[in-house]
Amino acid sequence: EVQLVESGGGLVQPGGSLRLSCVASGFPFDDYAMSWVRQAPGKGREWVSAISWNGDSTYYAEPMKGRFTISRDNAKNTLYLQMNSLKSEDTAVYHCVRENYNDYLYVPLEDYDYWGQGTQVTVSS
Repeated sequence: EVQLVESGGGLVQPGGSLRLSCVASGFPFDDYAMSWVRQAPGKGREWVSAISWNGDSTYYAEPMKGRFTISRDNAKNTLYLQMNSLKSEDTAVYHCVRENYNDYLYVPLEDYDYWGQGTQVTVSS
C-alpha cells in the first residue's frame, strides 16, 4: 500500500522559513519523481514543485522560484521542501504526491493517484 506522510508544517511569520518532509512507503521510492501540491483556503489545488527520481532535475512554479527548494533522500525514502521568505499567500495545506514516471511530466492534478494527507502551513504575523 502506497503511503505518503507529510510533516513540518506550522505557523510562521512572514519572511520566515519552514522545512516540510514527506516519508514514503509501499513503493520503490527511487523509481519515481515526486511533487508538492498545495491548496489554499477557498482556492483550488496548485502544483508547487517537482523533483526527478535521482534529484538531478528540479522544477518550480513561478511564484516559488528562488524561495523554495525541493530535495530528496532516497536512502531515507523522504522528500523535502525548504520554504524561505514565506508570504501570507503561501498559507495552504501542502501535499506530497507521487508522479507517474521517473521524471516530472505535466499532467492535470486530478490524474495523480497517490497523495499524502497534507500538512498545514500558516504564514501570519
